[in-house]
Amino acid sequence: MKALIGKHILRYAFGTFLALSAGAANANTNPEGADPDPKGQSIMLALLLDTSNSMDGLIDQAKSQLWRIVNELAQAKCGDGSKPDIRIALYEYGNDRLPSSEGYIRLVSPLTSDLDLISEKLFGLTTNGGNEYCGYVIRTSLRQLDWSSSKADLKMIFIAGNEPFTQGEVPYRVACELAQEKDVIVNTIFCGDHTEGVRTAWKTGADITGGTYMSIEQNRRTVYISTPYDVRIDALNDELNRTYLYYGTHGKAKKELQTTQDQNAASYGQANKVERAISKSTYAYKNSSWDLVDAARDNEKVITETSEEQLPAEMKGMTIEQRKHYVQKKSAERSRIQKEIQELSVKRQEYIKANTKTENTAMLDKALIDAIKKEAKSRNFSW
Repeated sequence: MKALIGKHILRYAFGTFLALSAGAANANTNPEGADPDPKGQSIMLALLLDTSNSMDGLIDQAKSQLWRIVNELAQAKCGDGSKPDIRIALYEYGNDRLPSSEGYIRLVSPLTSDLDLISEKLFGLTTNGGNEYCGYVIRTSLRQLDWSSSKADLKMIFIAGNEPFTQGEVPYRVACELAQEKDVIVNTIFCGDHTEGVRTAWKTGADITGGTYMSIEQNRRTVYISTPYDVRIDALNDELNRTYLYYGTHGKAKKELQTTQDQNAASYGQANKVERAISKSTYAYKNSSWDLVDAARDNEKVITETSEEQLPAEMKGMTIEQRKHYVQKKSAERSRIQKEIQELSVKRQEYIKANTKTENTAMLDKALIDAIKKEAKSRNFSW
């Protein structure tokens, strides 16, 4: 018996030594509990929007504020000063047109960096009656989406709605605890009175994962301030579009989609179209899957390997060298145009700041941006 106890003591002491050694090593490489290695960081956002009858205002805000939100995300910096990969997913829930067997939930778009796709899907949303099951849609998004396993990445769910957070067969606590296990922060946005949202468990849902609870006035219209720089940025957007050279099976359709999303943005006025143009001047707007300029910056072989029938009309019949020269020319034009848009954007923001009397704090874009910036600090992001 004594020998057996002695063996256990030795085993315990050895295990303790290993643990202390590992702790010492970690203390050297990650002093004072420093944040994880920031290299190659991502920002992943899943937007879970209630599309029941009463949510027309919420969907309108999402459509009209998308590019303002993207522009803020594009300003983020990783801990090492590099730019993060930005991916956005979109769900709708609470709509009677959706199958009851699936909890009245639909994956509208998986996590993607294709911002035109997100815009297209947003503008395709319509509202209709429904049962809003928050726990169900949160759990579904956690299971379906390709969330990163890296502790350095910022992974966030934003769920917006106006019915009690407790509805549905999936308890919200179970869903939020699953999010916590996956290192995903759940942020809740109640469309209505702040106190009512607290009473109906929206705040409790956010608290479980250390997320942010917010309330907004979903029927408030987005306010745009026209500036002296808008006309020029709008004209530069037209020039920018002409630098895109589609390729591949779906290239032409994607190029047409780009134009359609310009038109969708313009449906809220020139100032909103300008917000989109500014987004298109940032690194976040990248279309390597269908644009030769972006694709060639990743791998120049795409210029030589794309078959002639999958090239735009102006490039058919070109030699390989002519192709390269043409793509390089368009690339240089794009860089020049994007640089000018960025310069004008700085002046535009200064003008808006000087001419804004009061900050609108009760709308979707402000709620999202504030929560993202607040929670991004824990992953060593900065603005």
